[in-house]
Amino acid sequence: MKIIDSKGRLFSKVSILDLGAALIILLVIIGIFFFPGTPVTQSIVAQTKLKPVEVKVLVRGLSVADFDGLLENFETDKKSNIIIRNQPAGEVEVIDVSPLPRTTPVPQPDGTVKALPDPRPEIAMIQDMVLTLQGRAEITNNGVVLDNTKKVKIGTPIQLEGNMYDFNGTIISVNTEV
Repeated sequence: MKIIDSKGRLFSKVSILDLGAALIILLVIIGIFFFPGTPVTQSIVAQTKLKPVEVKVLVRGLSVADFDGLLENFETDKKSNIIIRNQPAGEVEVIDVSPLPRTTPVPQPDGTVKALPDPRPEIAMIQDMVLTLQGRAEITNNGVVLDNTKKVKIGTPIQLEGNMYDFNGTIISVNTEV
């Protein structure tokens, strides 16, 4: 009696292809029920520790007609939504707004250069400022992660959005020692 006959059957009863298919199905079932992998649950997200983080954002060339009104808006509404890489990244608190002076280099008769206030009238509506924002983030080995999705690093472009404003800036400082 031959083990495999001319039709590819073991002991003239079971096809080798059928036996291979049954073996693969059995291995898949064992893999699903006995080695399911790591389940993703809400408890993993709940275990992350959020710590306060302070971020400084440089805003350059913001065109605004009423800069004092914008500063008052920051004083009354301390919250701002932030968007990083075109994805919402939560809400932060505006701690401080520091306007930066608009200056221009002016050569002096002795050959030195001084930075003096820019006399051009159109510069009155173009403002630079540094915003200090505070939020809660997870501190990881790869950096600071806001809203469990967005890494915050120096040089990252950031968009701030409020009731009366929507503008872009660049992160210049990330302080985790708050």
